[in-house]
Amino acid sequence: MGSFTLSHHLLLLLMFLRYAVGSTNSCMKILPDSSNYIVIEGGKNFTATCHLREGSTYTADDIEWSLRNVNIEKEFYRKINETTVSVTVNVNGDMRDWLRCSATKKSLSHEKLCIYGILLQTGYPPLKPENLSCIALQDNKDISPYLNCSWDPGTRNPLIDTTYTVYANVIGMDKPHKAECKQRLARSCIVNLETFPVHMILKVWVEAKNALGSEKSEELQNDSSYFVKPNPPLNVQVLTEVNISTCLMVTWENLLERTILKLSYVIRYRKAASNVWIKVPDSFNKGYIETFRLQPLEPYTKYVVQMRCIGENNSSYWSDWSPSVTNITAEAKPASAPDLWRFLQPTSNSRNVTLMWKAPVKANGKVLFYNLSIKHDNGMFQNHIIKADNVIQTYSIDLPRRKMAGIEITAVNSVGVSPKATLFIPKADKELAGVENMSWSVHTEEQETKLQVKWTAVPPLHTSFRLSEYLLEWVKSSPTNRLDQAGWQRVPNDVTITTLNADLKDFTRYNISVYPIYKYRSGHIQAGSPVTTAAYIQQGSPLEGPNVTVTKSKKNSAELKWMEIPLDSQQGFITNYTIFYTVGNTKQRKSVTVGPNVYSHVLTDLASETDYVLYVVVSTEAGSFKGMDYTFKTMKYGDGEVEVIVVVVCLSFLFLTVFFIMLCLRKREVIKKLLWPQVPDPSDSSIAHWSPDFPVKANLPKEDVSVMEVDVFDGKSLCEEDKGVLPLKKDKYLSEEHSSGIGGSSCMSSPRHSVSDSDEGDSGQTTASTVQYSSVLASGYKGQTPSHQPPAFARSESTQPLLDCEEHPDQLSESHSRSSYFRRGRELEPGVAAPECDGGSLSFCPVQEEEASPSAEDPPPSALCYMPQQNGYRPQ
Repeated sequence: MGSFTLSHHLLLLLMFLRYAVGSTNSCMKILPDSSNYIVIEGGKNFTATCHLREGSTYTADDIEWSLRNVNIEKEFYRKINETTVSVTVNVNGDMRDWLRCSATKKSLSHEKLCIYGILLQTGYPPLKPENLSCIALQDNKDISPYLNCSWDPGTRNPLIDTTYTVYANVIGMDKPHKAECKQRLARSCIVNLETFPVHMILKVWVEAKNALGSEKSEELQNDSSYFVKPNPPLNVQVLTEVNISTCLMVTWENLLERTILKLSYVIRYRKAASNVWIKVPDSFNKGYIETFRLQPLEPYTKYVVQMRCIGENNSSYWSDWSPSVTNITAEAKPASAPDLWRFLQPTSNSRNVTLMWKAPVKANGKVLFYNLSIKHDNGMFQNHIIKADNVIQTYSIDLPRRKMAGIEITAVNSVGVSPKATLFIPKADKELAGVENMSWSVHTEEQETKLQVKWTAVPPLHTSFRLSEYLLEWVKSSPTNRLDQAGWQRVPNDVTITTLNADLKDFTRYNISVYPIYKYRSGHIQAGSPVTTAAYIQQGSPLEGPNVTVTKSKKNSAELKWMEIPLDSQQGFITNYTIFYTVGNTKQRKSVTVGPNVYSHVLTDLASETDYVLYVVVSTEAGSFKGMDYTFKTMKYGDGEVEVIVVVVCLSFLFLTVFFIMLCLRKREVIKKLLWPQVPDPSDSSIAHWSPDFPVKANLPKEDVSVMEVDVFDGKSLCEEDKGVLPLKKDKYLSEEHSSGIGGSSCMSSPRHSVSDSDEGDSGQTTASTVQYSSVLASGYKGQTPSHQPPAFARSESTQPLLDCEEHPDQLSESHSRSSYFRRGRELEPGVAAPECDGGSLSFCPVQEEEASPSAEDPPPSALCYMPQQNGYRPQ
């Protein structure tokens, strides 16, 4: 920065040498002219004149002015004659630049340039110095000869170099002492007087001067002691008076001789716990003294002491205050009683009484111990000596609700015993009246937030006691009423509004109580009924939210429950709870707001069988906090719907059951035939009474049926007439006679022999899987006359049930393609085709009895041909 300034100055100097007076190449001159800066006062007009030298080819019309390389308007020009032109400029602020005059002709471009310039700098004259003061300091046992003077130069910067000169003239001397300070805004300067002129008159003034003017301050003339500032007293000490508890002795030293300057002293003191200073009156500290007794002071109290001095009759400056010195007054007997109070916490059948007390306000010493006495209404005394080790002492007792007690306590120090403090605790139902209309508010005092409590005074109650004072109590709200953050404060009986002097914490709830304190004539103290309210010094947002649960979910409603937030997490008075719930993952959200003392709610108008997500937000005056999400699903059916459905279904089933039973009763015959088909009785069939040659005998047993087994060879049926008549193989195919167990059979055929007989290559069926049938055993075939012995019967076993032809023999006549195998009383006639069988072993065709002899025209009775199958017979 310095090199840049130097280069700038060199450049200006070179330009000045180029354009300054004396340059032989210049054809003009500017007045005023100077080889240095020309200082002009800012804000005022400055006029310069440009004059052409003799022999110049230019005229006044060819002259142009420029400032800071900017041409000046012609309107500021003034033509004096044909060779002289002046210009007037007005510059504000700090400026340091060239003002140039030049002459040129446009028609003569080859003409030599004619130019001249001067260097201008703006500035301001100095202001008059004000408030001049000069001080000579104490130097050990003498006064320093250096006079330090200071003044106020004003607020305007002169912008140019200014010299401040201080003159100090001792009256009677020819030449004053002076000192120069070259600064644009100098404020102080030191004048060397060589020797301080003790007991002489001294006159001082200051003069400020620069290129634009000068100013002189007011003269300061007084005795030389007026300019002296002594040092504070040395070795200040504070001593305790052992036998006098209300005094402190202060001692000090001063090195300044009285012949030079007479001094007077000022002492001030204060309690160490206070910021208020107490000054000793001036009448006690006049004269050349070095000790002083401070009194009356409070016993056993720490004090802070300071001193300073000044020339007698205020003839000099005040010295500075000496360093602070502290000490404690001696102990004395306590002058006040301990501050006693109690906190009651009711239990199931008793009261827990916590006695709390503070040291006496005027303890006048260190309390060593307390004497506590408890007197019960049954005359029993309890005395306790409690060592003093805390600021607030406590002692707990249990007192039944129907009992009362009197409390007395005194404090003891090394000197004596304090007055006693008393407190009467009545029965639980014998408390006196309390205050009314209690309220609180937050109040700010000196940038500190306090709690202000207001109440209505209680009226006089009885002449035997009077209202002594009011007591304000605060306890941190908790399930156990935390006494570690409890306190109390007393105010006079005529006060109904006060500020709690308590260090209450932010975001913490306190129970504030107001007690009227009554005093009996006997001196006993009893508290009235309290009026309590909760309060916050400052509220905040809750620290946690409620956890909600759904206790009962229905089709269109749900019952919610949540727990109250702990007091330590509330941080303020809860204003409301807001329930937010959404349908599944959708963005559709609804809310319901309930009061601060509501911990359950029933949501209605919900959709059935739907998932919901809900949470509860708790709010105070300062903010809110969201609880955890809870998901639940509504039911598909509402209350009673399932029961109705069950009842309807049961009734319907019962109705259908009754209806079905009644229907079965009405249709029992049909059902019987469907479930158990009627089996024809063989004894009633026509074959039971049929015989080829013998008439039906009435006494013939119904169950006697002739059975005949006929084998079939090479898969050819006996029903075919083109085949020869196969001889009966009675020994091989005739089966034993068995009882069918059914009573008769007709039109039956069997592909297997009976159980007792079997043919080669044929496997017989087991008796367990066959049903026995009867068949007719023929006694004659094709014209052979059967013997006249009774018909023989053979028994056959088969797995097939009886066929319909046995039950309905009349239907056999419908078939016209089959020929009967047997006819009563005669053989098959030639030319009658036998029924065609599909490869069965044997076909049996029952023949109905003919009621009359057939005629030649009558068609032969139809018969059915039964063929064996794998599991039975099928009709052909």
